[in-house]
Amino acid sequence: MPQEHSKTYRMYVDESGDHTYSENKRYLGLTGVIFESQNYKDIFHPSFENFKQKHFPHNPDEPVIFHRREIFEKSGPFWRLRDEKKHKSFDDDFINLLETSKFKLITVVIDKKAHFDRYKESAMHPYHFCLVALLERYCGVLNYYNVRGDVLAESRGGREDMQLKEAYKNAYESGTNFRKPDFFQKSLTSKEIKIKPKSANIAGLQLADLLAHPCTVEILFEKKHIKEWDGSYEKRICKCISKKYNKHILNGRIDGYGKVFIG
Repeated sequence: MPQEHSKTYRMYVDESGDHTYSENKRYLGLTGVIFESQNYKDIFHPSFENFKQKHFPHNPDEPVIFHRREIFEKSGPFWRLRDEKKHKSFDDDFINLLETSKFKLITVVIDKKAHFDRYKESAMHPYHFCLVALLERYCGVLNYYNVRGDVLAESRGGREDMQLKEAYKNAYESGTNFRKPDFFQKSLTSKEIKIKPKSANIAGLQLADLLAHPCTVEILFEKKHIKEWDGSYEKRICKCISKKYNKHILNGRIDGYGKVFIG
């Protein structure tokens, strides 16, 4: 990230899993994809829309909106992926888009069982706990380079959106256990998180949606919380984006900076 004060940034946020806890829903991952705003507007967004138009021709007034689950299931507008050659072409072009796009990544994964066991009735909402961890690292980068940015997350519903706004506002106004309020206020351009629905066709949110699951699974595999990982294409994605993770400025460490596990 360049030290140019005129540049602004935005972090697009989406999750893998949800905030509820059961034995088969033990983990929640939150991924933030960080773009420099002018690069996003001039380069990434047009490239992303061209990529979609190439593989799923459509009327721009009725845009195709990427959703990982539908793509995986080859349902809705993604029925074309049932053709093996078209599927391979799509996969290869997505890898190329990732390789050529300039962005940074932060993924925070929480073990909800460990979280609830530790804090009991005072346990913070897992999604909000992950958001705070994301903000601490995002603002750390912004402050280091003396630049500013904001945050845009996908809408999750009326009540949950209000709670998410409150969690962000609390960090901005009151700080966290590890950072004082001015740490956030210096780097964030807004005291409120921006929230948009998937239907808004925001390229950054769609990219975050496509990356959240493989990024989460990779961390769980690396931390030995899952023993097997059969997703060969997801592994290919993770290898491609491995250099885009946020890291310690001096020693290049990714663990705790770009990849965060809260157990």
